[in-house]
Amino acid sequence: MMTEDGIRLTGEQKRLRRARSIAIAVALAAMVGLIYWVTIVRLGANVLNRPL
Repeated sequence: MMTEDGIRLTGEQKRLRRARSIAIAVALAAMVGLIYWVTIVRLGANVLNRPL
């Protein structure tokens, strides 16, 4: 039976992976914020004037 140890990352690889993950998270948050902002701008004051 063979067992695998898996992939072991060096410290540099771990640092780069963390930096990439943070960059992806920031980009995702910016995109969500932009979509939210555009939605609010397009709806404007009409959000308050709709029937419930």
